[in-house]
Amino acid sequence: MVNYLQPGETITVTAPYAVTSGMIVVVGSIVGIAAFDAAISTSVEVATEGVFTLNKTSALAITAGDLLYVDDTNHVVNKTSSAQKLIGVALADAANPSSTVKVRLNGAYTT
Repeated sequence: MVNYLQPGETITVTAPYAVTSGMIVVVGSIVGIAAFDAAISTSVEVATEGVFTLNKTSALAITAGDLLYVDDTNHVVNKTSSAQKLIGVALADAANPSSTVKVRLNGAYTT
């Protein structure tokens, strides 16, 4: 295929803010996990597929199978869909309180 570019599990975006490795990065409708630290307005590789341990809203119980959304202001995941982007699905329960949850990224771009 002459028009094939790459598999797409990891893509390059321009960091909308200073990011650290493992941080949730939102660029428009693209949501990914930073592969390395990057300064604002520099290129950063983000994973758009895979399973990651991500920071979550601490005061929130999550059940395996729950849809998870990104809170781009606080750079955490939660279960609130209003005005937030779907990031994936919880793979394990996470108690209230707790700081992280195992997430399988959905690999799709959402509005």
